[in-house]
Amino acid sequence: MFIGHFAVGFASKKFAPRASLLPLLAAPLLADMLWPIFLALGWEHVRIVPGFTRFNSYDLYDFPWSHSLLMDAVWATLFSAVYFAVTRYRPGAVAIWLGVISHWILDWITHTPDMPLYPGGGPHLGLSLWNHVAATMTIEIAMLLVGVFLYASATSARDRIGKYAFWIYVLALFLAFISDRFGGSPAPATASEAAHAIFLPSIIAEAVFLSWAWWFDHHRSATGLNFQSSSL
Repeated sequence: MFIGHFAVGFASKKFAPRASLLPLLAAPLLADMLWPIFLALGWEHVRIVPGFTRFNSYDLYDFPWSHSLLMDAVWATLFSAVYFAVTRYRPGAVAIWLGVISHWILDWITHTPDMPLYPGGGPHLGLSLWNHVAATMTIEIAMLLVGVFLYASATSARDRIGKYAFWIYVLALFLAFISDRFGGSPAPATASEAAHAIFLPSIIAEAVFLSWAWWFDHHRSATGLNFQSSSL
């Protein structure tokens, strides 16, 4: 799942209009933000195997610390607790907790049976949507459209940045999704090679998309409220 995670963050704004889009997006993306770091540290492992699924080439055989259901619950609790301690905004804290957990649910739907319940063993689950390319693309694009609609209905642009930077962002997400699918298969890679290849591009992409979201959201106001969205 890629743009489907962004869709959850966008939709969360409808439930928590005073929260900044930055933490609302960071929540459903958190597992994927931790993953390249844990790969680089050698705590988790992935191989690149062309054709592993019909949608992508990642053999995600070991990532319990970033992607298991138990650890996602831990990360969700920590993230939402810190957010609430800083902002005292309960809807935002709830949206963040649910957003982090949503990552496991959406990945369970898309992945092959590689989603762990907890570190150290146990069953690995997955419904293998990635083996159905048209269905994967249809569901993710539909999710993005719904999420963007909910965000747009919950906010209004205060200036050109709030208007155009938002819609360019949505277009960039869509193009990144299409490019990721049709940009060609990567070369086979061992776990160490894959970790090296994934780390820097992932960190840069996450930093760009999250800071960009904070920027345009800071130029939009929550609809029906007489104050702009929180900076947190």
